[in-house]
Amino acid sequence: MQRLRVCIGNDHGGFLLKQGVSAYLDERGVDVIDVGSHSTEIVRYPHYAAQVCRAVLQGDADRGILICSTGIGMSIVANKFKGIRAALCYSTYQGQMTAAHNDSNVLCLGGRCIGDFEAIDVVRAWLDTNYEGGRHDISLGILE
Repeated sequence: MQRLRVCIGNDHGGFLLKQGVSAYLDERGVDVIDVGSHSTEIVRYPHYAAQVCRAVLQGDADRGILICSTGIGMSIVANKFKGIRAALCYSTYQGQMTAAHNDSNVLCLGGRCIGDFEAIDVVRAWLDTNYEGGRHDISLGILE
């Protein structure tokens, strides 16, 4: 069985949280594709959002995680890519619901808005919850 591949990207505001999330993913046996940034030096987030979204869309990664200061900017950029369903989540419940009802393939987190343990709980819920399909399929296809 192939290991899950998660592409992760961040800006300066998400660098520290990415460290904890990446360590969790590694412990879990997930292949982490880290596209940066690799410090707290100021960078522009759209560059990293685009790299993660392209990796997911091209099949180089199964899912993506984007982290900026609030998660808002990353989610706006990510959702401009056709085929990306990015969700900004701050709770375990949101992580479960975006996987179950929205079949999200990119998770956005706010590095200055959520702690390491909460973020890991959100990531765990998102990864462990399967898309329910059924009545939710109509919502996903409405704009296509």
